[in-house]
Amino acid sequence: MTADASPTASEAGILVVDDAPANLELLSDMLRSRGYEPRPALSGAAALAAAQADPPDLVLLDVDMPGMNGYEVCRRLKADERLRAVPVIFVSAVFTQAEDKVKALSLGAVDYVTKPFQAEEVYARVATHLRLRGLQLEVEAHSRDLEDLVEQKVEEIASAQMATIFALAKLAEYRDDDTGRHLERVAAYCRLLAGEMRLTPRFAGVFTERFVEDLARAAPLHDIGKVGIPDAILLKPGKLTVEEFEVMKRHTTLGAETLRSVHAQYPGNVFLKLGIEIAQSHHEKWDGSGYPESLAGEAIPVAARVVAVADVYDAVRSRRSYKPAMPHAAARDIILGSRGAHFDPAVVDAFAALADEFEAIRTVLEGE
Repeated sequence: MTADASPTASEAGILVVDDAPANLELLSDMLRSRGYEPRPALSGAAALAAAQADPPDLVLLDVDMPGMNGYEVCRRLKADERLRAVPVIFVSAVFTQAEDKVKALSLGAVDYVTKPFQAEEVYARVATHLRLRGLQLEVEAHSRDLEDLVEQKVEEIASAQMATIFALAKLAEYRDDDTGRHLERVAAYCRLLAGEMRLTPRFAGVFTERFVEDLARAAPLHDIGKVGIPDAILLKPGKLTVEEFEVMKRHTTLGAETLRSVHAQYPGNVFLKLGIEIAQSHHEKWDGSGYPESLAGEAIPVAARVVAVADVYDAVRSRRSYKPAMPHAAARDIILGSRGAHFDPAVVDAFAALADEFEAIRTVLEGE
């Protein structure tokens, strides 16, 4: 039977279970006369094997059988994730007491027929429950379609939002006289580092697949606060004065404050939360000598600790008006030499394992 429609009589596979060959043949002949496709089984074990090999559309199940009775067969069917939704109709002579009927229904059966049965009663109950099962499958299929549609629309909206946010981050980057692909490279480095850290027991619970993806998406927001820094300071070709550097350092808090105003409207947005942490803290240092809050060690959000390594590596590798670009080996040595001082040792260890891949990403995304 298809997953989105009721079966026709010729399509419906009905598992008929009875240890008495005469009863089994009678029920099977009755079903064939109405165009159904009966699948006879002479024992509970045979019925379970047949159902597991090819799930039926409905089960007609005797109760009083040697070895494994019908109650146990029904219990096992309902314990199987693939078979629990298959309707079971008990067909038995034991349903003379109310407790027998209650037990059958409590095990998950949808109906029962008492022997000796009338053919028309069997036909009516089989047709009714096949139709109900078909309607249930149609509802489930419709629900899946709606879920898929909602997921698709959410993804489209999220992608549009991401594109807008990335464009704003890119605008901030352009003001800093960088027409290359710094943001793309930092995002790629962060995805690489986070993926490596995810493999370690210490970070496995934090660096989930979703966290890694959100971190890579949020990484380009690290310098978004530079849009609020005056050109005279942001674009100054020479070394900044102490006073100018104090103004420059404000890009961390400006970026975080801007993102917080958005996050206040969407408090459940993990991506924005990471963006705030990254913008605020990517210039903090493991030894506490960074800014803006002089955080140290694990007081620095882990996302910011990852971005710090990625950002510095790319900055060292990039040419600026006031400095030449350094080769990969020199940049690698700077990162490794700052382990436990500027950078989180765990992030540096991940970088050490991936240094060659950093160089490959830089080559692919050169852009300047």
